[in-house]
Formats: sequence, C-alpha cells, structure tokens
Amino acid sequence: MQRYDPKRHHRHSIRLPGYDYRRPGGYFITICAQNREAIFGRVRGGVMEPSPYGDAVIARWRAIPRHSARAALDSFVLMPDHLHGIIILHGEAPAPPTEGDGPRGTIPGSIPAIIQSFKSVSTRAINRMRGTPGAHVWQEDYYEHIIRDAAALDRIRRYIAANPSRWRR
Repeated sequence: MQRYDPKRHHRHSIRLPGYDYRRPGGYFITICAQNREAIFGRVRGGVMEPSPYGDAVIARWRAIPRHSARAALDSFVLMPDHLHGIIILHGEAPAPPTEGDGPRGTIPGSIPAIIQSFKSVSTRAINRMRGTPGAHVWQEDYYEHIIRDAAALDRIRRYIAANPSRWRR
C-alpha cells in the first residue's frame, strides 16, 4: 500500500464553498463505479439492461426517500459504470449544527449525507453478492450540480433520459 504523501496526494472538495446542501431544491448527481468498471449492466440497442448488481443499485437508489424524509427522487438512469439522478429536497432545512454539537463530518439530511448512505448500502449489497467484503464499488467522490431553475431541470431530465442512447463503449 502506498503511504500518504501530502505533497502528492491532495483531496479538494468539489462542493460549492459555503453552500448549505440541506437547502430545499434540486440536485443533479453523478456517481461513478470504481475505476469506471462496467459492473452495473450493459446497454443494448440504446436500452440499459441492469445486471444483478445494477438491480441492487436501483433498489437502493429508489429507497432513498424512505431513509431521508425530505428527499424525493426525480429522473435517474443507471448506466454500466455510473449513475445519473436528480434528488429534490423539500421543506425547511433543519437548523445547522453548532460547534460542539457532536462529531465533525457530514451534516445529517444534506446531499453529501444522502449520497454517502446510498453508496454505503449499495456497496454492502454488491459486496455480499460478489463475496468481496470491503471492496470498493464506487469512486471516492461524486459530481453534483445545484439545479437553479425549471429550464435547467428540464435540460438535465432530457440528458438523463438520452444517456443510454448515447452510450459508446
């Protein structure tokens, strides 16, 4: 295993500095499989055909609203090596934690907390299926875009819907 070298290994957050990711609104999410491995299925004739691992991911994605009361799902598509989806947060964001309220880290109810939970439960499910406890399924980070208006939401929905027809691999 390679040792951590702060001069070479830099992890910079891609989150918008100062933005409260518990705020109501839409968020476009893209999560990629570890090493972009195509384990979630295949695209044939412009249609995604999920593998059993892909079925497990879809089930865990659809379960997000059961575990995050303020979250609703909009359009999403699972591809062979990534997932695109829209999460809508409703209602008022709870008061932010204050200094000393507990351990530092991901803020409950935030988009990062929702994605962290989703990645964790889907990874455990896939690793049980593969018999590979502790193996990585997802890349460490994910891409997120704050959806600012109805036109952007419509554009992203079209992008998601068309994704399998554009698959070239």
